[in-house]
Amino acid sequence: MFNKLSAEFLGTFWLVFGGCGTAVLSAAFPDLGVGFLGVALAFGLTVLTMCYAVGGISGGHFNPAVSLGLTVAGRFPASHLVPYVVVQVAGAIVAATMLYIVASGRAGFELGSFAANGYGEHSPGGYAMLSALVIEILLSAFFIFIILGATSSRVPAGFAPIAIGLTLTLIHLISIPVTNTSVNPARSTGQALYVGGWALQQLWLFWVAPLIGGAIGGVVWKVVGDTAD
Repeated sequence: MFNKLSAEFLGTFWLVFGGCGTAVLSAAFPDLGVGFLGVALAFGLTVLTMCYAVGGISGGHFNPAVSLGLTVAGRFPASHLVPYVVVQVAGAIVAATMLYIVASGRAGFELGSFAANGYGEHSPGGYAMLSALVIEILLSAFFIFIILGATSSRVPAGFAPIAIGLTLTLIHLISIPVTNTSVNPARSTGQALYVGGWALQQLWLFWVAPLIGGAIGGVVWKVVGDTAD
């Protein structure tokens, strides 16, 4: 169990530091900014690389919504759910801390949104709370459904991290303008703790929606997928 939890901590750390780090440090860098596409690729690549690195140890969740969805689908022991969520959140907070230390070393540093998730006036595109709620539930559900399908015994082994990483990239391409893309309560928590104020006030949505979506994805897979997996 220690190895599993350590792997989840490291995987979540890498996801947040790599994905949010790209958003904070590189997305709008003068003349060389990677933009939304670069941020989306960064999140996808963090998951892809860590799934290959430690997926064989912990299953490569790195996300409370994924752990819940796999539990609902019968692929993950319920007794492991809380410990996984705890270390995932811890990994995200440590990653946000390291990112803050790096980012604050630049002259004229301003915290800004710090890649936190938000809706209303704190949505990159000004989208309302209902829009944020719907897209986070919908994309989280599809994310978990695709994870379950890609890791099914009916699919050739070894390719799941590619499908999962590309799915997370696509999810970000769709929803960065709406919420800055969460689909991961741990990722949202780490950044919100540093932004404070509005980010903490809106954090509830980025727990509730991904967890609901994760549970839906798990249920749908049980209905239409291979329940023998």
